[in-house]
Amino acid sequence: MDTQGEKLISSERYPQKARGMLMMAIASTCFSLGGLLIKMIPWNPLTINGVRNLIAACVIGGFIRLTQHPLKWNFTVLTGAVCMAGVTTFFTIANKLTTAGNAIVLQYSAPVWIILLSFLFFRDKPDRSQGITIGFVLAGILCFFFDSLSAGKILGDLLALLSGLFYAGMFMLNRFEKGDALSSMFFGQLLCGIFLSPFLIRETVFTPGVLTAVFVLGAVQVGLAYIFFSIGTRLTDPVSASIINAVEPILNPILVAVFYGELPALLSLFGAAVVIGSILFYNLRSLSRAPAWCVSNRSGASRECRPD
Repeated sequence: MDTQGEKLISSERYPQKARGMLMMAIASTCFSLGGLLIKMIPWNPLTINGVRNLIAACVIGGFIRLTQHPLKWNFTVLTGAVCMAGVTTFFTIANKLTTAGNAIVLQYSAPVWIILLSFLFFRDKPDRSQGITIGFVLAGILCFFFDSLSAGKILGDLLALLSGLFYAGMFMLNRFEKGDALSSMFFGQLLCGIFLSPFLIRETVFTPGVLTAVFVLGAVQVGLAYIFFSIGTRLTDPVSASIINAVEPILNPILVAVFYGELPALLSLFGAAVVIGSILFYNLRSLSRAPAWCVSNRSGASRECRPD
């Protein structure tokens, strides 16, 4: 992320880490609006994802232009764009086919897929704590599927899990030198916007409430959220970022329950507690051992480490 982006939202009144934690909190809150807004829009999920990503691409594109961040285009960036498109598309469909709580928590299992993909592609053998985490998360996921078998929502849970796999793919791209998260994000949103927005001609409901929900979904829940997230992850340490990021899978189903009346089943709630608790425990255990936290410079080629 270009340091000019940080200057846009920085203030001398607050220390750098405090600003970063604030950015992460705002990002997680924006992300958590997704479940409720998708439920409120009576459109096909492909239409919703196409239009929201088209709006988000305008927001991210404006930010890129304002900060003069150089866009990259190569195979790694393209792969990241496909992953970005997969994350948002499968998550949107899953929200229509299962509960918002199931969708977001199953997507939140991405760290487990990162561990497995690291072993598959880089031969990074999981250590004991990673193995225990995988076991607990898989147990939590089974709770969702046992519950969904009786409720007829198994397809939605599978798509949410697939969304988490694509989400893990986006994080894996950071291991390649030619990767650029902001470029992948922007091109992935354009990809969804170009190919999915045409489904809009099939929709018939265009009330002010629906149009407002679609605009907020694209501009705030995706566009602004990723801007705050990209700045927040630069300004705060990984432990704080991972803890604050847990706001999304907790707040998302709460908002849906309060404003939409959708309540997850008891077994799903137990599974959510197991998944979120396991991921948080793993993040705290592994990241808190690091004596310093690192920040990528403008080129992304090196990292500056600072004491926590």
